[in-house]
Amino acid sequence: MVVAEPRTEIGIGVLGGGYMGKAHSVAMASVGAVFDTVLRPRLEMICASSPASAERYRAAYGFARATHDWRALVEDPRVDAIVIATPQSTHRAIAEAAFALGKAVLCEKPMGADFADATAMVAAAEKNGTANMVAYNYIRTPASQYARKLIADGVIGDVTWFRGEHTEDFLADPNAPATWRTTGMANGTMGDLAPHMINAALALIGPIDSLIAEVETVHKTRPGGEVSNDDHAQIMCRFVGGTMGHMFFSRIATGRKMGYTYEITGTKGAIKFDQEDQNAIWLYKMDDAEAERGFRKILTGPAHPDYEPFCQGPGHGTGYQDQIIIEARDFLHAIHSGQPVWPTFRDGLDVARIVHTALQSAQTRSWLDVSKG
Repeated sequence: MVVAEPRTEIGIGVLGGGYMGKAHSVAMASVGAVFDTVLRPRLEMICASSPASAERYRAAYGFARATHDWRALVEDPRVDAIVIATPQSTHRAIAEAAFALGKAVLCEKPMGADFADATAMVAAAEKNGTANMVAYNYIRTPASQYARKLIADGVIGDVTWFRGEHTEDFLADPNAPATWRTTGMANGTMGDLAPHMINAALALIGPIDSLIAEVETVHKTRPGGEVSNDDHAQIMCRFVGGTMGHMFFSRIATGRKMGYTYEITGTKGAIKFDQEDQNAIWLYKMDDAEAERGFRKILTGPAHPDYEPFCQGPGHGTGYQDQIIIEARDFLHAIHSGQPVWPTFRDGLDVARIVHTALQSAQTRSWLDVSKG
């Protein structure tokens, strides 16, 4: 008879109560039931920008306590692990303080406001060997996890070409007013959207060796002010394994709502995926009979990674919140096992290095080696 390991409570503190703060709070409240985790989150404290908003989020999400002082949350002895879902400029200070106290950290992407912040955060994480992860959730869909397995198993042969994009249209209207999103490079397309697809490229294909990039601000002024960051950008790259690649990122891609999309060509087949249809993956295999050779649509189901804990019906589908719950499971596993779970802060630094190199390339209009960026 197999004896289940005793369940253990772990106090969770979430910094930021908005869009991502809510997603992480719901995930931590649900993950124990969905995945029967050994560590069972206790929603201990939430932090927001004011006492009123913090209390509002506390009541809405089910936390025991609330604060508007991030230091009070990080230093609280009943908070064992923290989730950073605050603006990028605050990530470094919070993470460094948490690691100094030996607390595990799950940080929303991208790490910090720039490459220097990301580098310092990795140093802080690795100094004490504390569990750490960066919140790249899109790559955790059952479909994208399956794509990674198909590639690793050699189903499409040697990969020769990768094309990826992360395109949305939330600022496609040139008359949309200037906001915090249009100020500072950390909030531009290269800082906000690009890291997701760069992370996917690294996960699916491997390290990038060199690149050349273009970065552009299409709408330089908006009602209410000047725009100081980029609307769209593109990267042409060569992966360490020899694969050619291209990536495009945009917040002005008219008609696209969640255009996290990739196409991968191999010597024996090909794969296509679009996050707007996240419960399906398209697979082409050259060894199919000639009369049947073409892309086939595969609906995700219990046979695919991390699907069955949510639903036993093939084709019924998982959603955005489920990706965050999978992420929470992985974070708890990293804490419990004491073993790194991808993507760690160091993996997040690889993404930050590519963004940093791409911005340099756009200025010099030249190919650059990523390792020297």
